[in-house]
Amino acid sequence: MSDKVSDEARVIPLRPGPGRAGPGSPEPARPGAPRSAPAEPLWRDLVGDVLRRERQAQERTLRDVADAARISLPYLSEIERGRKEASSEVLAAAARALGLDLGDLLSRTRSELVRRTGATPRTAHRAPRAGLLLAA
Repeated sequence: MSDKVSDEARVIPLRPGPGRAGPGSPEPARPGAPRSAPAEPLWRDLVGDVLRRERQAQERTLRDVADAARISLPYLSEIERGRKEASSEVLAAAARALGLDLGDLLSRTRSELVRRTGATPRTAHRAPRAGLLLAA
């Protein structure tokens, strides 16, 4: 009963690094093989990029924005890097600290998603109206 157990923890990365395939990730493309559609970016990556770009455009530091938003500097840094899924309250606070409202942040994030994926923006889906419409 002397099974050797490694002292090292097995780490499964959320995102495979360059040159590494993670569990469930597709095999590397072979030359001449058809390409699969690129994966859509994660929402947290998009939000973080938008927050960072706006902060840098205002020439403000992480500390300045974190203090104004009343969130910790390390947490804001992790949000900007797409490492944390922030709550709507935290996102609203970070947006306000940058002079935006939550709607502005979400709109810019949606635009970034459209830009990265090349998708054409769609209008809001409207359910068909039931009933009778009379015109005079």
